[in-house]
Amino acid sequence: MAQPTRAQLDAAIAGILAAPRDRARIEGLCLRPDYNERRFPDRIMATRHRGIPGERWETAPWLRLPDGSPHPGIQISILQRRVLDLVWRPGDATPHPGDTFIVDMDLSEATLPVGQLLRAGSAVLRVSDVFNDACVKWKVRYGADAKDWITAPGHPPLRLRGVLCSIEQDGEIANGDWLEKLA
Repeated sequence: MAQPTRAQLDAAIAGILAAPRDRARIEGLCLRPDYNERRFPDRIMATRHRGIPGERWETAPWLRLPDGSPHPGIQISILQRRVLDLVWRPGDATPHPGDTFIVDMDLSEATLPVGQLLRAGSAVLRVSDVFNDACVKWKVRYGADAKDWITAPGHPPLRLRGVLCSIEQDGEIANGDWLEKLA
């Protein structure tokens, strides 16, 4: 698949923002046991203290707290379906982005402010204040336009690269479960 152009990405923003603001089906569960490795289970366990068993968060997180422990605000990464469809297709030779799961839901700050609680299956997540600005691998895999689009003026509050969350209550998340906001 060809990397999307900036014009294609910009043209998609209205559709991305038109996604439902609550209650979306969880799909595409993904584990990253090691760098550039992906597994696609039907269900995962989410735990406050270990993240997702089998995921590299516990042993090789990209962000750590001052004491060296893994930052809890990056335990779960959620990507919007409409953004994924812009940059990646199943069967594409380019690796899957590796987000924990995919939803067709507006992930912007206006819809999911920092601290918002979400039920994902039987787990409870909390929207993190850590911004997912797309790593250099995103740029290599999906193009410079896709990387620059994430952080372009006015775009960071849209969370086009997805939203990061901590696990607040242990539980199981399965493909087909609902992601929904809690009061």
